[in-house]
Amino acid sequence: MSSTATEAPQTTLERGLLWLQHWRSDLVLSGRERSLLAGSLASLDRQLERLHHRVLRVAVFGRVGVGKSSLVNALLGEERMATDVAHGCTRHQQAVTWPQRIEGLQRVELVDTPGIDEVSAAARGRLAARVALQSDLVLLVLDADISRVELEALETLVDSGKPVLTVLNRSDCWSDDERNLLVASIGRRVKAHCGALAGQGLREPLAVAAAPRQATQLQDGRVRSARQSPRIALLRDKLQELLHAQGPALLTLNALRQAERLQHQIEQARLKHRRRDAQGMIGRFAAIKATGVAVNPMVLLDLAGGMACDTALVMQLCQLYELPMGGPAARQLLQRLTGHNALIGGAQLGIQAALSGVRQLLLAAAPFTAGLSLAPAAPVALAQAALAVHTTRRTGKLTARWLLEQRGRGRRSQPVPASLLRRLAGRDHTLRLLLQDWPRPAQQSGLADVLP
Repeated sequence: MSSTATEAPQTTLERGLLWLQHWRSDLVLSGRERSLLAGSLASLDRQLERLHHRVLRVAVFGRVGVGKSSLVNALLGEERMATDVAHGCTRHQQAVTWPQRIEGLQRVELVDTPGIDEVSAAARGRLAARVALQSDLVLLVLDADISRVELEALETLVDSGKPVLTVLNRSDCWSDDERNLLVASIGRRVKAHCGALAGQGLREPLAVAAAPRQATQLQDGRVRSARQSPRIALLRDKLQELLHAQGPALLTLNALRQAERLQHQIEQARLKHRRRDAQGMIGRFAAIKATGVAVNPMVLLDLAGGMACDTALVMQLCQLYELPMGGPAARQLLQRLTGHNALIGGAQLGIQAALSGVRQLLLAAAPFTAGLSLAPAAPVALAQAALAVHTTRRTGKLTARWLLEQRGRGRRSQPVPASLLRRLAGRDHTLRLLLQDWPRPAQQSGLADVLP
């Protein structure tokens, strides 16, 4: 018993790693799915590897020329990243180890990234999403009031639930009053753009000067600017405080959210595939129902056959979307369909009865009209068939929509990353605070793309 207690994971990071490794190893994907999601799978595997080795990544992000590389150098205390008066020295992501000891972590990497305004508008969102995916914390570096381009990139980061600290570099260029006004303006614009998702680190930018310069006069009278010592103590202390308090939780949170993102991609891919199958299934049942109504002259048999056909369709759709027809799920679906069918069925009963009556009258009158009364019978039968097709398609779409809405509530053979995250947050106060400060918007269901 004592050995079992010793071997059991004790920390949130260890529990998260163990659960995610089991989830990843039990993930069953087709060859098509593996090919389609190869990038996301590789990204998750890299994050799990960093989680295993406790390597946390801090991305330095922003427009070209705001001093990202200078800020990384200032945090390192040495010139490791190339800087130049010409904008755009950083063309690719570059990672270096931050020589700071953080409890619970083996290593912290600072990642210098390309400027977001060096790429086209369409690529900015992809760059921001990639930075968010591959980092555990983002430093959004500004050198003036926040621009539209920066706000759009920030929105992508915040929508991913990524913790972000805003940093106002080159604060030595303004007086104290000007700097205070600028910090307040940045906070207002961020809050207005990101709303409730704007965490504390966004609303209060940290003012620093990574490579301050001061004008000095030489003996010959010429004026030159001399480089001063970096003024980044506020950022360095905030970063150390944050990582000491939340470093392992940040690393675990990013891994779980990457897995959650992958799970969502898998579900969407499978739902789109099932959409085609559902469309074909609804079409087949509609054709069977329409044929039966068209050839059968008795309205009661039409309605009974139609109900049997719709019931069979519902059962087939439940099997397709892997929701067992039993228990509370079945009762809820039947309640939804009962209300729907009461409206549709009432109208169908009246119309079908009227059409059947007309058709029977035409058939009865055939001997007295030398068969001329049979001519309108065909259009009447077609009208009945069209009504049957419409009601079957309505029933099928209603069932499919309900099943899609319930897809996350059915029985699963293993916990999904979202439930793992909730379980961990229930045990870990630090992780729970992170989720409160940096909530992730609910995944869009995309029902329009997957409904038959």
